[in-house]
Amino acid sequence: MPPSATHRAQSGLTAELVWSEQLSFAASSGENAIVVDGDGAAGLSPMQCLAIGVASCLAIDVVAILKKGRHALEGLRTSFSGERTPDPPRRFVAIALQFHVVGQVPPEAVERAIQLSRDTYCSAWNSLRQDVGLTMTFTLNGGPERGVHP
Repeated sequence: MPPSATHRAQSGLTAELVWSEQLSFAASSGENAIVVDGDGAAGLSPMQCLAIGVASCLAIDVVAILKKGRHALEGLRTSFSGERTPDPPRRFVAIALQFHVVGQVPPEAVERAIQLSRDTYCSAWNSLRQDVGLTMTFTLNGGPERGVHP
């Protein structure tokens, strides 16, 4: 496991969103917070958050793997481009990631690091697979929790 991934290897994660106005929410997880905005005006949109989550997960793993291999990595910039369906739910149907590596790193090492992240370590990327189960519940006015059936 890449060294930076050890803190992410927990079995659970919690997040909370509190509606502020329009389609804007204060979102927090642990000690970290951002603004999420459905219009992308006051903060990142949910799809922007997803794109950044996938890209950063892969990039973090790539850096950790290359550093662990003692390669002379001097910089990394990752670019995300996603194609979405035109109709709701407007999910991603194609994602292209570009890794811009700076340093004396053999191309084989970069390719291996990207493959390891994609196939083994990146939980964000692997959570996008079609076999992920989805369970939804809600409460109304503080009442009991109710399940949403598929």
